[in-house]
Amino acid sequence: MAKFEFKLPDIGEGVAEGEIVNWLVNAGDDVAENQEMVEVMTDKATVTIGAPKAGKVTELRFKVGDTVPVGQVLIVFDTGAGAEATPAPAAAPAPAAAPAPAPAAAPVAVAASAPKSDGTVASAVGDIRETLPGMSPQVARGAEYFAERPLAAPATRKLARELGVDLRRVEPSGSAGRVTREDVERSVNGAPAPAAAALAAAEVKAPAPAAPPARQAADERQPIRGLRKRIFENMARSKRTAAHFNYIDEVDVAAITALKDRAKPYAEKAGVKLTFLPFLVKAVVAALKRHPRLNSNVDEAAMELVLRKTYDIGIATSTEAGLMVPVVRGCDRLSILEIASEIDRVARAARDGKIQKEDLGGSSFTITSLGKLGGLFAPPIINYPEVGIMGVHAIKKKPVVRGDQIVIGEVMNLSFSFDHRIIDGDVGANFAQEIISYLQEPDRLVVEMA
Repeated sequence: MAKFEFKLPDIGEGVAEGEIVNWLVNAGDDVAENQEMVEVMTDKATVTIGAPKAGKVTELRFKVGDTVPVGQVLIVFDTGAGAEATPAPAAAPAPAAAPAPAPAAAPVAVAASAPKSDGTVASAVGDIRETLPGMSPQVARGAEYFAERPLAAPATRKLARELGVDLRRVEPSGSAGRVTREDVERSVNGAPAPAAAALAAAEVKAPAPAAPPARQAADERQPIRGLRKRIFENMARSKRTAAHFNYIDEVDVAAITALKDRAKPYAEKAGVKLTFLPFLVKAVVAALKRHPRLNSNVDEAAMELVLRKTYDIGIATSTEAGLMVPVVRGCDRLSILEIASEIDRVARAARDGKIQKEDLGGSSFTITSLGKLGGLFAPPIINYPEVGIMGVHAIKKKPVVRGDQIVIGEVMNLSFSFDHRIIDGDVGANFAQEIISYLQEPDRLVVEMA
């Protein structure tokens, strides 16, 4: 039997690991070259990996829900090429995010430790007790551990930078020696790492933990994995990091709705489905040009605000797997019909599970819509690291004042969330009113449109 071990390849863009979303083959299956084998989700996108050569699947090394570091053997084949085992192809090494530069200090002898192949960690405990320059006391307590190239997901590395934690000094508890989010948070809170906790437990007997609630017979447990896991992590990070403040107002959209209805025949002739959303995108872009701090991302590691020079608008899209945010890029350079076409393309790809990684991430501002579900208001959570987001609600017929007359208007509520660390209250309010003005006076929007 000729054994061929296929390793998870370097998918690029700094991705260090991927989560197994779905196996498309089973042990014992015969597969053809380039046949789709497995769906893997990274921080960037979900990708499908094909078989590098034909053969029989003899072993799947990971199960659905497992996180696999780049370079780990993913699947084993019998290629039937001869008695000699076929060497596994060299996989590109996992890209390690550069750790935050340590402040200059006198040389300190540190006992290095590295993950073993079986997932345990061998660490030699040094006699380091003093706080290193620039290091928090909490991190210093874990200074006994040191690993030159820690293995961690991009989201975990980002969290470490946000909290000022040196990943090299965080003892891992994850599989294959991977540093988890919990490990990072534990180091900040001053809790002992798993190995240190085990040593302490040998000396002092801790009280037995309270028993978990008894499971009910009718309960069902569902694992949080795949896209839902990414949403879980990203929403918590945004709420934990950005100082949200909200601004809510209503807008009479009768005038721009009439413009949309007049433009509908032109859209149909071009084969484009025209909705209200492209007009909202153009109004947002026009307001962003007047308030450039809203078209920005926060780089917390560098303590900088990145003022974006492109207008890449994220469109929150509901899919069976969960909420995704595909991006329509360069909206300032696109016409209303081009924006409508792009929104339809990326939203359809997201719902069909065929979204490409170039259509995800890197947005400068996000719009989310509850559509016909409406509601009075629902302040959205900022799509971190952006500094603002706009929520759109259903259009309802309501009494409005036009001039000195009370008439029936078409009213829509807008809910804004801003990062108060960057955006002051008056700036956010003026930005919102700018959008409302463009929607209520679409002639101004058309005249100023780039």
